[in-house]
Amino acid sequence: MDDQRDDPPPPKSDASLLRRIKAGEDDAATELYRRYAARLINLAAAKTSPDVKQRVDPEDIVQSVFRTFFRRASLGEYEVPDGDELWKLFLVIGLNKIRAVAGYHKAAKRDVRHTAGGEAAVSADAVTPDDMAFRTLQLTIDELLAPLPETHREIIRLRTDGYEVAEISAQVGRAKRSVERILQEFRQKLQGLINDSS
Repeated sequence: MDDQRDDPPPPKSDASLLRRIKAGEDDAATELYRRYAARLINLAAAKTSPDVKQRVDPEDIVQSVFRTFFRRASLGEYEVPDGDELWKLFLVIGLNKIRAVAGYHKAAKRDVRHTAGGEAAVSADAVTPDDMAFRTLQLTIDELLAPLPETHREIIRLRTDGYEVAEISAQVGRAKRSVERILQEFRQKLQGLINDSS
């Protein structure tokens, strides 16, 4: 009698699934969706305010997260080292979407606080448009930083802290041209993400 068992194969790594998504394999996208959809729905349900939930279902936010992710992944804009998970990236994209949806539904005539009744209006946070814009920009930057190598993240953080390119070059031990190239690529990606978020 054969004693071998049909053990299920080990789960594929996020890195291998991402490579397959870039190659256009739909089953890899489905597997990644199944891996993270429930966690993202829980995140959206927990972080979306009750008044905004009256207009937007958390699952709609999750669908938007995956649309953004799959579009950018197919363009090769995300990388994940072997052994790492994509959850941090999904978390940042999810929080970005949640904030953007809240900002949209609390803007001017659409303001859900004016249409949801007095109780929602009292409990809603008083966030100025400038605060909202800054938070959205910060989340967008965090989303772009998440998949980058640590050296690239450090270069970008130093630049946003006000360091000059020459100082950054000396601090991270990279050529000045290399630092400039990394910063330029990041600026281009940031501009593309800001233009695409509307």
